[in-house]
Amino acid sequence: MSSNLHAAGRTSLVDSAIEQLRAQLSSGAWQVGDRIPTEHELAEQLRVGRNTVREAVRVLVHSGMLQSRQGEGTFVRSTSDPAAVLHGVQRAGVRDVLEVRAALETEAARLAALRHTPEDLARMRSALDAEAAVLERHSLPTEPERAGREATVEHDLEFHTAVVESAHNPALTEVYRYFSASVRESMRSSFGDQDMPEVDLASHRALVDAVASGDPDAAEAACRLLLDEPMAAVGRLLNKPSPPQN
Repeated sequence: MSSNLHAAGRTSLVDSAIEQLRAQLSSGAWQVGDRIPTEHELAEQLRVGRNTVREAVRVLVHSGMLQSRQGEGTFVRSTSDPAAVLHGVQRAGVRDVLEVRAALETEAARLAALRHTPEDLARMRSALDAEAAVLERHSLPTEPERAGREATVEHDLEFHTAVVESAHNPALTEVYRYFSASVRESMRSSFGDQDMPEVDLASHRALVDAVASGDPDAAEAACRLLLDEPMAAVGRLLNKPSPPQN
């Protein structure tokens, strides 16, 4: 079962051990629910110390591929590496990110209309007030452009995260948090492009009002409308002919 394991190099023993264990999982050598070899057995197969194996296993437990059970051993939880998914998301383009945002956020808005609390609404409105203040300062000569843009991104992401968390669905929240790094990068790119539309606070406030109304259809429609213009703008940018090369 473990014959494909080989001695780890000296330069990065833990990293090498992690990669070999991950390869065993990804190849299907160990199936979901299987107990992996003991720490002692893995140390012999990898020709590393038990402390190295322990640290490698701890990393894979943290990533969700393995699960430790007190007194029973370590078992396979997943044969797919979440880190690979994250890297793929991080390589996605702005349009790809916006399309996934639309899927996640519109469903979150529907659920938020049904499950929100007064505190959820207050959090959304607070994020919008902070964003409005930044945009007002950003329009003045005294506000540095980059600083204003960065602050706007953070407040806007806080607003959208507040909407998602108002759905009170832990799985949806975790997926969105996992995805939020790429959301942040795409928003930074968007705010830095002169061809992208300005932040429409009115559409954001309309979404809050729709959530507050308790009407899931209205909340979904308001959320989709909020994302329609930036998605259309990205489409126009991607379809714009490249300038001629000199």
